[in-house]
Amino acid sequence: MAEKDKVFSSKIKYNGIVDFAAFYKFCYDWLKEETGISVSENKYAEKLSGDSKSIDVEWSGGREMSDYFKSEIKVTFKVSGLTNVEITEGNKKIKTNKGSIEVGISGTLVRDFKGKFEKTAFQKMWRGIYERMVIPERIEQMQGKIVSDCDEFLSQTKAYLDLEGKK
Repeated sequence: MAEKDKVFSSKIKYNGIVDFAAFYKFCYDWLKEETGISVSENKYAEKLSGDSKSIDVEWSGGREMSDYFKSEIKVTFKVSGLTNVEITEGNKKIKTNKGSIEVGISGTLVRDFKGKFEKTAFQKMWRGIYERMVIPERIEQMQGKIVSDCDEFLSQTKAYLDLEGKK
């Protein structure tokens, strides 16, 4: 069985004006293009209450980093009080949204995801030796890459939301 280590978990919160459809597309495109992770939507739940709505979204994805390592991510969006509003930008009226958004991401490093060292007890012992003696720096390097990707994703989403809110 593959060994999994959660190496990153964090979230940001934003309350203000945002075009949620554009934000959603930005997040998906950024993950796909900048990290090379194939993302799939596991959950999309929308609840209407009056003129506002709440949305819960869960994405998961991953990519092979080598024959031995794989990264897995999980992204969650919790949107509450999302309403349609009109703002004036220059001389134009633009339809957009206003609400509270929480974006969370967690990153996991999966070692021996193909199960090459899982066939016998002897191989399991060799995997332990291999990870402790031969590749500890490589494990740290892979963990650092996942942390870097997840942290950069949150930074980019926060920057996007901050720019959108200043319109």
